[in-house]
Amino acid sequence: MQPIILGTAGHIDHGKTSLIKALTGVDTDRLKEEKLRGITIELGFASLVLPDGQRLGIVDVPGHERFVRHMLAGATGMDLVALIIAADEGVMPQTREHLEICQLLRVKRGLVVLTKVDLVEEEWLELVEEDVRAFLSHTFLDGAPLVRFSAVTGQGKAELLETLTELCADIQPKPSSGIFRLPIDRVFTIKGFGTVVTGTAVSGRVRLGDLVTIYPPQFKARVRNIQVHDENVEEALAGSRTAINLQGIDKLDLERGMIVGTPEALLATLRLDARLEVLPSAPRPLKNRREIRLHTGTSEQVATVILLSQEELPPGESGLVQFRLTEPLAVKPFDRFVIRNVSPALTIGGGYFLHINPPKHRRLQESVLKGLEFLEKCREAERITFYLQEAGAAGRSRLELVQLLSLNDTELDPLLAQLLQKSQIICYDPEKNRYALSAAVKDLQDQATQFLQKYHHSQPLKLGLSKEELRRRLPEELEVRLFNYLLQNLEQQKRLVVDKELVRLASHRVVLGEAQEELARKLESLYARGGLTPPTLKEAGTALKTEGSRLQEIIKLLTSKGRLVKVKEDLFFHHEVMETLKNKLVAYLKLHNEISVPQFKDLTQTSRKFSIPLMEYFDANRVTVRVGENRRLR
Repeated sequence: MQPIILGTAGHIDHGKTSLIKALTGVDTDRLKEEKLRGITIELGFASLVLPDGQRLGIVDVPGHERFVRHMLAGATGMDLVALIIAADEGVMPQTREHLEICQLLRVKRGLVVLTKVDLVEEEWLELVEEDVRAFLSHTFLDGAPLVRFSAVTGQGKAELLETLTELCADIQPKPSSGIFRLPIDRVFTIKGFGTVVTGTAVSGRVRLGDLVTIYPPQFKARVRNIQVHDENVEEALAGSRTAINLQGIDKLDLERGMIVGTPEALLATLRLDARLEVLPSAPRPLKNRREIRLHTGTSEQVATVILLSQEELPPGESGLVQFRLTEPLAVKPFDRFVIRNVSPALTIGGGYFLHINPPKHRRLQESVLKGLEFLEKCREAERITFYLQEAGAAGRSRLELVQLLSLNDTELDPLLAQLLQKSQIICYDPEKNRYALSAAVKDLQDQATQFLQKYHHSQPLKLGLSKEELRRRLPEELEVRLFNYLLQNLEQQKRLVVDKELVRLASHRVVLGEAQEELARKLESLYARGGLTPPTLKEAGTALKTEGSRLQEIIKLLTSKGRLVKVKEDLFFHHEVMETLKNKLVAYLKLHNEISVPQFKDLTQTSRKFSIPLMEYFDANRVTVRVGENRRLR
C-alpha cells in the first residue's frame, strides 16, 4: 500500500500524545523534559496499521506556542491532519494557528478529534461541536469528519480507525519519479552503525547503496541502511517516514532543516521569488523590508521580505515578493512555506516559491512581475525557455536546468528534445550539454554583424576585426563556446568570414583610393628591391615621404593579402623574396643535411640583424627545426 503520513495539530494539553498512545501503544514524548513537564516539546513519531492493512506514519507535533517552529517542521509531508480539540476547552489560540499553518501548507484532507469527552456532559459536548463546526467553516476542514474520543475510556477508538481508513482510501499517492528529497527532522547515532537521519520523503525514491548529497552544505554520503516503520527495506518512496543510515558523514555535520537528496539536483541560494499570502487574521499589513522567520520543509531561518508588487500587503491579500536570506536554502519551485514574526512569535502568512535562484530585483517593475506571473502558470517546457531567456548570452547546462526545475534528467531530456525539434532552443555545446534560447542566439548574431558593419565603415582599409575584440564587444557574460557557435553558424549562413584570428562580414571588400593604391605599389616595390635587407618602417616612410600611421595601414593590408611577410616587429620582406629564400634553404639542407648560423649568413649574404630573425621565422613556420645551434629540415 502507498505510504501515508498522519500529523496531529492542536493546542497544548488537548490530548494529541495521549490519542496516539491509545491508538498505537507508543508514547511519542521521548525526552526527559517532556516527561517532567507533561508537554510535547519535540516531534514524536509512531506508526499505525489500520483495519484494512494500510499503515500510517504518524507525526506528533508540540502544541505550545513556543514550539510552533517544531510543529511547522513536523507538518512537512503530511497527507492527513488530525486537528485535536479538547472537549473541556474548545477552540484555543494554537488550535487557530495550527489550522492556519495547515491551510498555508495546503494540507488537503483531515478530520477533527474531540478529546477528553469523558470530562464533559452531553449538552456541553453538543455546544462545543457546534462551535467547532462554525470555526471550521470556509477552511479545508469544513464538513470534515468529527470523532468524539476519550483516551481514558477508549470511547471513539473504533470510529476513529474506521474514519481514518475511509480518508486514506481517497489520498492520491505522491509521485516516486523525480529527484529524491528528504528534509531532515532528526539526527542521531546508533552504536555500530553511525549517523542516522529521519524525515518524510517528499519526492523520488532512495535505494541501498545510493550516493546522496546533503544540502545546502553539499556534503556527500552513501546510504548504508534504510528503515521504514522500523523495518529494514531496500528502498524508500516519496511519502514514507524514513530513517537513513548514512556512511561517510558525522552527526555533528548535520542538523534539522538540511535535505538529503539526489546529487547535483538541488541549488543552494540566498534569494527566492515567491507568491505570499498574508493571513486575514494578521494584526497589521506586511511592510516592505520586514524581517521575518521563514519556515519551509523542516528548516527555519531569518529572512527579509522585499515586496515586488505593492507598497504593503494587507491582511487577506497576496502579492509577489523576494526573500533575501541570511543562510542558503535548497528548495524547488512550488514548495510551500510559512512566515512568522521574529518577535512576538506569530504566524503572518505563507505561500509558494516561484523562482529559486533569481537575480536581485528592483521593486514595482512590470517586466519582473510579468515574468513571475508567467512562471506561476506556465508548463515545464515554457519554464525551460524562460530560464534560458533569463540566462541570455551565458546559456545554461542541463544540470543547471535540473537544479532550477522539479525534474530529473530522464524527465527533462524529452522536453529538451521537443524544444530542439521546434528550433526554440539550440545545443551549442553537446559535450557539456549547454543550451541557449534560439531567439537570444539570433540577437547576439545581429549584435555581432551590426558591430562589424560599423567597424568596416570606420576602418575600410582593414581586412577584419580580431575574434577576441569582437567577443569583448558582445555581452560580458557570453560563454566562449557559445561565441564560437555564433561564428560558425554565421559562416554557414555566409554572413561572416573567419580568417584565422580575423573576422569580417562576407560582403566586406577593401577598396583603396587612387593615392592609397599608388602608395601600396611603391611600398611593395621598395620591399621587393630591398631583397633580404629590407628597410625599417621608419626608413620606408622617409623614402616614400609618408607618415607612420598611413604607412602602417598599407603595410598591414599588404601583409594580410600575403604581399609582404612579417618576420618580426618592424621587419617585413617581400613574399617573392621569402619564397625564393625558402626554396634555396630547402635545397641546401637536402644537400648538406644541416646549416649553421654562419652558413646561413653566407647563403643569404646578410648580417646577423636579418639572418637570426629569418632562421627563427623558418623554425616557427615548421620549415626547419633547431638542433643545438644548427637547423635541419623538419
